[in-house]
Amino acid sequence: MAEPRNVLFLCTGNSARSVIAEAILNKAGKGFRAYSAGSQPKGQVNPNTITLLQSLGYDTNDFRSKSWDEFAHADAPRFDLIFTVCDSAASEACPFWPGHPMTIHWGVPDPAEAKGTASEIAAAFNDAYRLLRARIDALVALPIDGLDQQTLKERLRAIGRMEGATAKAAAAS
Repeated sequence: MAEPRNVLFLCTGNSARSVIAEAILNKAGKGFRAYSAGSQPKGQVNPNTITLLQSLGYDTNDFRSKSWDEFAHADAPRFDLIFTVCDSAASEACPFWPGHPMTIHWGVPDPAEAKGTASEIAAAFNDAYRLLRARIDALVALPIDGLDQQTLKERLRAIGRMEGATAKAAAAS
């Protein structure tokens, strides 16, 4: 069996979208190993993220909010793909990633910024999950080994522009 492709999902706080994406890809993505991190981690995963993932049958015991610095040193996993899932992280100067992985922006609205009743906030988290799940399902379905780097990059960017993309992700070329 071939080595799994390592994927890093980045967000500023690493408390919601990036953690959700990590969970989805690790459960659904045969041939992938997902990680998540943030440029300015909140220090804890948003409780609504944990509630959502647990309700969907994910084991949440190992999730934590962590800095992308954990993955920028020589003995860290080498990444094949890096996805920024928030517009802020996409605009920041990222650390040097060994191996020069392909970096793509898949911006989706931040459910942690949702205001309102508990059910309105839960709906925002469910929506973020749905949007990320659709993108990850499209990623897993790609015939990656049969695509040249330029075509792969174009396909991954197109996935990032799927329904629900932030304005920055929708405008990405």
